[in-house]
Amino acid sequence: MPAAGDGAPRLPTPLRPLVAEPDRSALFLDFDGTLAAIVEDPTGARPLPGVPALLAELAVPFALVAVISGRPTAFLVDVLGAPPGVTLAGLYGLERALSGPAYDAWASVIDEVVAEASAAAPEGVYVEPKGLTVTLHWRRAPEHEDWVVAFAARQEAARGLVVHEGRYERELRPPLDVDKGTVVRALVAEHDEQAAAPLRSVAAFGDDRGDLPAFAAAADLHAADGRPLVAVRVAAVDTESPPAVAAAADLTVQGAAGAVALLRLLADAAVTGAEAAGQG
Repeated sequence: MPAAGDGAPRLPTPLRPLVAEPDRSALFLDFDGTLAAIVEDPTGARPLPGVPALLAELAVPFALVAVISGRPTAFLVDVLGAPPGVTLAGLYGLERALSGPAYDAWASVIDEVVAEASAAAPEGVYVEPKGLTVTLHWRRAPEHEDWVVAFAARQEAARGLVVHEGRYERELRPPLDVDKGTVVRALVAEHDEQAAAPLRSVAAFGDDRGDLPAFAAAADLHAADGRPLVAVRVAAVDTESPPAVAAAADLTVQGAAGAVALLRLLADAAVTGAEAAGQG
């Protein structure tokens, strides 16, 4: 598959339909590993320099720009500053799907798991509570991978949660049919219901297994008239990347730096295309 390097001077061909009609194109972006470098301590993850301003810039010509993350929406707001025109969707869409008593019930279950994990986790295992999910990281203690995997499996069996794999981590979530793919479909449907012109092109950027549903959803989207949307899947890869992510992609870039560089190219090309259209 084609690769776009960090300093690619020209926009890769698969992405050109998006800048030909940015007002009918959408960008769906992961956070960790895509807009932010992977770091040893998850609490220290921050967007690469210039990313919040770049997102706001992209939101001007493009019809829809969304950051869809496993992080809570409040975290995304904190580190990105809520760029104008950008949709932030946290916890794989769980925060959009759950409310009221159902939200409270599952949050209580997660609180119990967090308390149990925090009391029992070996040194070096980081327990990351996220309200409706909890992630157990063993990046700083690789010798305790088996403990994390076994703990997650026990909680899945005892509490009806679902285990999801990630880089040096296991995450426990409520057993709902919600993932990044359902968020992509919902946001496209909401846009097309409200906009005068429905979307024609979408691009999904990601780096881990949790992004595969977004890739699949993007490839399966259809316009109101039944025609498939132009879909481009961009994998930000490094030495840790699951091979399935690159295998599902149309383009690969080198890590978050490559993804952000490609988004910079998209922003510049969209402005150039709009200026050319205005002169034509």
